[in-house]
Amino acid sequence: MITRQGTADEDLIARIAQGDRMAMQVLYGRHHVRVFRFGLRLVRNEQIAEELISEVFLDVWRQAGKFEGRSSVSTWLLAITRFKALSALRRRKDAELDDEAAAAIEDPSDDPEVTVQKKDTGDVLRKCLEGLSPDHREIIDLVYYHEKSVEEVATIVGIPENTVKTRLFYARKKLADLLQAAGVQRGWP
Repeated sequence: MITRQGTADEDLIARIAQGDRMAMQVLYGRHHVRVFRFGLRLVRNEQIAEELISEVFLDVWRQAGKFEGRSSVSTWLLAITRFKALSALRRRKDAELDDEAAAAIEDPSDDPEVTVQKKDTGDVLRKCLEGLSPDHREIIDLVYYHEKSVEEVATIVGIPENTVKTRLFYARKKLADLLQAAGVQRGWP
């Protein structure tokens, strides 16, 4: 089922393919934070993640006419981001995680009181996520933070759906064990 935003995104891509700069600005405004956050989780460097945004949307500008609509626009953007991030990591083997920068990215819908309440559990969860393998962390990130389906994750990562399901199963199991060891009980959100 295509959502209204999904349809609107596809319309924007069609307009971008025709050289509509305003459509590009709208698409950028709608998705640049998601692209940045996903890129940051992969490259673990704020400066590189900022560069990824430019590269991804430059590709969108150049390749909009080739978008076939086999996936949602957001899935397409994240697949481009993943490819660019992996390429950047290959070029910069010394890229390291900047936990403080990642932790500083706040959800704009949270007020300061809610942010303080979430901080302790969020810190524990981030540390537990670091205990997962990179493959499992990537699957958890796409499914839970970017709300992608198994099919979409398979498209983004370039692996079979059953492999996504297997990785997700083991990632959840390992994460539950890590959270329990950290003192977080089963009722976490």
